[in-house]
Amino acid sequence: MLKEQLSSTMFFAGLQWLFFMFANTVVVPITIGAAFDLSSMEIASALQRAFIYTGIACILQAFIGHRYPLMEGQSGLWWGAILSISASASSAGMTVSEMGGGLAVGIIISGILIMVLGALGMGKVLNRMFTPVVMSAVLFLLAAQLIGIFTKGMLGLSTGDKINMPTAALSISLILLVVLINLKGPGPIKNFSILIGIVTGWIIYVIFFPSVATEVVTSTKIFNLFPWGEPHFSLSLIIFTVITGLVNTTNTIASIRGFEPMANKTTSDGQYRRSFLLTGMNSVVSGSFGMVPYAPYVSSLGFLQSTRIYQTIPMIIGAAMFIVLGLVPVLSNFFSTMPVSVGNAVLFVAYLQLFSGALSNLKGITFTSNTIYRISAPVLLGIAIMNIPTSMFESLPLIVRPLLSSGLLVGIILAILLENVIKWEKLDN
Repeated sequence: MLKEQLSSTMFFAGLQWLFFMFANTVVVPITIGAAFDLSSMEIASALQRAFIYTGIACILQAFIGHRYPLMEGQSGLWWGAILSISASASSAGMTVSEMGGGLAVGIIISGILIMVLGALGMGKVLNRMFTPVVMSAVLFLLAAQLIGIFTKGMLGLSTGDKINMPTAALSISLILLVVLINLKGPGPIKNFSILIGIVTGWIIYVIFFPSVATEVVTSTKIFNLFPWGEPHFSLSLIIFTVITGLVNTTNTIASIRGFEPMANKTTSDGQYRRSFLLTGMNSVVSGSFGMVPYAPYVSSLGFLQSTRIYQTIPMIIGAAMFIVLGLVPVLSNFFSTMPVSVGNAVLFVAYLQLFSGALSNLKGITFTSNTIYRISAPVLLGIAIMNIPTSMFESLPLIVRPLLSSGLLVGIILAILLENVIKWEKLDN
């Protein structure tokens, strides 16, 4: 009886991971496909590739890499950077396909570099650079960026320029439901608040928000090399992708360091090496098959804190389900009908937990009028840049434009510089 209860708990925990992976993955190939003018068939193929490879990447990290229950998914840093630079193709004197082909080559080179640096022990160096204050700044900025994205989706602003009141009302109701389950629900129910919220919201949406029929893609091309465009070398794009790839490594450090208190473990240098090697390999695969490069999701920390299930097995089960989802077009098409607003509302609650991680990293640190800049400057400057429309950065050089237009990237880099250049203890004394 106990074994049956444990197996059913693991299955539903895995199903919850499946929904988490799906909600974080589905929108990425669609927006990238639109940016590179891909056909419906190519976008559907990219969606399947993303499902299959995300599942594979998570399983590889669980068995070979860091071995923690942290989703390895298409990086938000890379996603934003690619969308930003693809919109600059005309101003750079390139066609969209030329931009895509150049980016693919740069991503592959970036992945190889990460693999080499990872094997040489880059994790040890980065680990020293990521002080508790840097970790706190990363989590503050990530929470601010993700909550902003999810709020727009909840209010219906991702598909229109005005707040959709019925969609907003459903989203707010789902937030209250998930929060209530988290605060007042019994143990087993509380652990599945994310799953309950998504299933409940999806059912309500289908009943009260009948959708318009869309084109159904009956054939896909999963193994399609360089769908963004023919590969070619562009020095500016290679420099851009290498810089983005190096900054993207902060996801690995932040997610692993953030999980250590939950597991009460210390990560070895070998785990960091293997994790970076896999992330670099994933970037090579991504560049070859037209996917956004991968990284461990820091947002997994909020999900884990919401579900309170810290074992690795449920994530492996969810990843295996995700692979099946990608291999069966009927299932892919069915899950792609999940309302974006429902997923955003439930993830909104999960990602609020990132704020607690940011605060816990500051425990024991006292700030004065001299030292407050070490946390306030990167966080507030990053949030300020997030609120500036990306079109305002078009006057900047193409190489640095995606970097400087990302509040998350600027904030992280500034936090690392402030912590590792200035001796704040001496300044305080």
